Amino acid sequence: MSTIITEHPFNKSYADSFTFNERNYNWPVVYILKGQEYIYIGETSNIFKRTHDHLKNEEKVIRLNNMFVLYDIEYNKSATLDIESQLIQYISAENSFKLQNKNDGLKDHHYYDREKYIAKFEEIWKELIKEKIVKKDLNEIKNSDLFKYSPYKALNTDQYEIVSDIYEQIKLGNNGTYIIKGEPGTGKSVVASYLIKYLKGKEETKNLKIGLVVPMASLRSTFKKVFKNIDGLKSSMVIGPNDLAKNYNVNNKVPYDIIIVDESHRLQKRKNITNYKAYDDVNSKLGLSKDSTQLDWVLNLSKIQILLYDSNQSIKPADVNQNDFAKIESAKSYELKSQMRVKGGNEYLDFVTNLFDGGRTEFDKIKNYDFKIYDNFSEFRSDIMGKDKEFGLSRIVAGYARPRRSKDNPNEYDIEIDGIKIFRNSTNIDWPNSPNALNEVGCIHTVQGYDLNYVGVILGEELSYDKNTGKFIIKKENYHDSKGKIGIDDEYELERYIINIYKTLLTRGILGTYVYIVDKDLREYFKGKI
Repeated sequence: MSTIITEHPFNKSYADSFTFNERNYNWPVVYILKGQEYIYIGETSNIFKRTHDHLKNEEKVIRLNNMFVLYDIEYNKSATLDIESQLIQYISAENSFKLQNKNDGLKDHHYYDREKYIAKFEEIWKELIKEKIVKKDLNEIKNSDLFKYSPYKALNTDQYEIVSDIYEQIKLGNNGTYIIKGEPGTGKSVVASYLIKYLKGKEETKNLKIGLVVPMASLRSTFKKVFKNIDGLKSSMVIGPNDLAKNYNVNNKVPYDIIIVDESHRLQKRKNITNYKAYDDVNSKLGLSKDSTQLDWVLNLSKIQILLYDSNQSIKPADVNQNDFAKIESAKSYELKSQMRVKGGNEYLDFVTNLFDGGRTEFDKIKNYDFKIYDNFSEFRSDIMGKDKEFGLSRIVAGYARPRRSKDNPNEYDIEIDGIKIFRNSTNIDWPNSPNALNEVGCIHTVQGYDLNYVGVILGEELSYDKNTGKFIIKKENYHDSKGKIGIDDEYELERYIINIYKTLLTRGILGTYVYIVDKDLREYFKGKI
């Protein structure tokens, strides 16, 4: 049985004309209220009553004039909640209308025969395209940053409970630090985006001054674009660490009620940074010591701090030390455990961790994930390009084993393997979506915090493996991130940064990860683990 979509005027005259039958008074349906600029999506078991409720809202009456009702004899309450949630997520990211919904009702849940209703949703979307309510197909939206970082996301149980508890703590006036820990792909950025929209939609917290700090310029740019298109949010709410002090003065020493920091492991300390003067100016303005960190700025300039954190994604000496987070004695900690990005699940995350940490790699436990190690670089690159044609958003990334020659000579290639010459990323801002990204090789700074459908990872000559000792070998002379190695005398520290980079790169791919390893001993070690 297919879903039937009927269109009606959204006004009292039509609402009063509803015929008395089970479909109008006692059956679960999904509905869309649409105007020229605005849209609202809902579900109900009594469309007659719900329509009259909406008509009491003057703002909705002014902004919305058409009503589409989705009816299906196979609908049940779980199904309509799910379809409503999917419509909210995709229509908000499609960006043709300003969504009038709050985001506090979105929760991901499983129910009987869900696969059938997912298939129904795909058919519903095609009908909505025919009705010209939406324009883009689902895959195009799914690959967009607006979809991935939208605050309109159905949270899993872990995420929902954390958001709910933090909200309750804020309502109770419990100021302080909340640290949300999670491995790659556990949905930290989703929680950051969701939480700020959630708080802005609640009566008790809507007037609080909230800032979202994103340390990396590329990801910060992406969040700004997302927030610009969300009703109730502004791109100016997304800031870099150096922007924190702009609202500080002697009469306003704590300018923020709440600061949320995504990728807080990338906050910096005063070591191997680009602009020492700007850094020192902030510390001076805040009356802090010269060696105070960006984490100190966050703590000093806000009443409440919410930090999204993964110590294993700290990748260079400038990153704040793990101990500095541990020293926040009053902090309340949470942990995200469910894998939301990689289709291989936590089993794949464990596999990557154990590859580098010497644990037992149980590759056979990984299901529904495409992982390959290549001997031939041409085949490796060709396969990633093939996946991009099939799924989109498939990119090649690498560590820092090769110097960036094109920086001094734009005509000189940065990477050459088996006679194939490639340039590094031509931009650091939103590189995965840049026009020439498929023909380039990205780095950790261009993809940390991002999802790709397929990722091709080149492990370079800075990392090798000693078969006799069973240990990794770091070749410092082959590591060409100058700010990533200056002042590091401890070989273990450099090894940790390099391995954290590769762990992060190897966990970007939603559907699959393809690997090419330059060092033969390291390649044999990896191949022996699968």
